[in-house]
Amino acid sequence: MDTAAAAAELTALRADRAALAERVVQPWWYDVLLGLLVFLFLGSYATHDWWLIGGAGVLFAVGLWGLTLVYRRLTGMWVSGLRPGPTQRAMTVWFWCCVTWGGAALLDLAVGLPWLVVGASAGCAVAVVFVSRWWTRIYVAELRGEL
Repeated sequence: MDTAAAAAELTALRADRAALAERVVQPWWYDVLLGLLVFLFLGSYATHDWWLIGGAGVLFAVGLWGLTLVYRRLTGMWVSGLRPGPTQRAMTVWFWCCVTWGGAALLDLAVGLPWLVVGASAGCAVAVVFVSRWWTRIYVAELRGEL
């Protein structure tokens, strides 16, 4: 392969990655629905009613499945949030949000503070909206070769 052909192929690959970077950004409502699902599921633990928690778990699973289908239909692909690379920073923040929620849930069980679980659930819901957007921005920058 000559230098000119290799350069042309690299240019085409860069153009494909730039187009992909534009295509992978989810609509704003996707993140809002994800946050709502997280709040309903995590917040259900404040009720201490296993039927409600189970129902919220089913709703959460179906909602995530639906969001995945919609994302795949909109973008034509799916990227795991747990993929290695720079996006792990966002996932680390999300992990610590979940740890914080777990601490609130344990305090509720020990002392009886359901409002703390509701508050932590609301915090996790807001956090997942912003972490999802942040994760996407990191991934787009990675596709564009900016990282």
